[in-house]
Amino acid sequence: MSVLPVRFPLEPPAGVGRRGRVTRAEELRMQLADEITRGTLPPGTALDETALAARFGVSRTPVREALRELNASGLVDARPHRGAVVARPSVDRLQNMFDVMAELEALCAGLSALAMTPQERRQLERLHADMGELMRLGDFTAYREANEQFHTSIYAGSHNDYLIEMTVGTRRRLSPFRRAQFRALGRLALSHTEHDRVTTAILRGDRDAAANAMRSHIAIVHDAYEQYAQTV
Repeated sequence: MSVLPVRFPLEPPAGVGRRGRVTRAEELRMQLADEITRGTLPPGTALDETALAARFGVSRTPVREALRELNASGLVDARPHRGAVVARPSVDRLQNMFDVMAELEALCAGLSALAMTPQERRQLERLHADMGELMRLGDFTAYREANEQFHTSIYAGSHNDYLIEMTVGTRRRLSPFRRAQFRALGRLALSHTEHDRVTTAILRGDRDAAANAMRSHIAIVHDAYEQYAQTV
């Protein structure tokens, strides 16, 4: 089974090379983000650039870039002249971030229902079907990767470059929290059910239903993360 590539009209997001390969800094960011959201690196843990570079066998440059991205997402507090420490965003800030994400993705889904080409619609339908198989197999890693493609295909389907840019930027800040929620019990099956509502609405060209389904999906993602966070 193959997951279809998604055509994306903008420059690759930060951390991804022009050929689609994830950079070392992005790998470090994802690794550290996973350790933070799992509780392996609890709040207040010092993140020394030199120590991290030695641990991962890299120079300080990708470590510095990874910490900068984690600071932007709120997982790390960068303190002038004192280094970085693990932080936990306030409940209010995280709620605000998810509220904005929900509205941006809802707008993308609504526009995609009207603007997607026949080829893009077929691609979305096949990708959703592939994700159903990954869900049944319980392949968390592959499902998370396909999930990125699913959402990216809907952004691209809006055919609004400025909206895509804003949505990708916000999604990147929330990426660690969205990734973590997949560890919640039964989350893959629920995610696929939510995606089914979004996909069905887009394929039938129902703008309002697509927007509402996506808005609900992101709200549930937030709730799933909060439930998961209470267990770590």
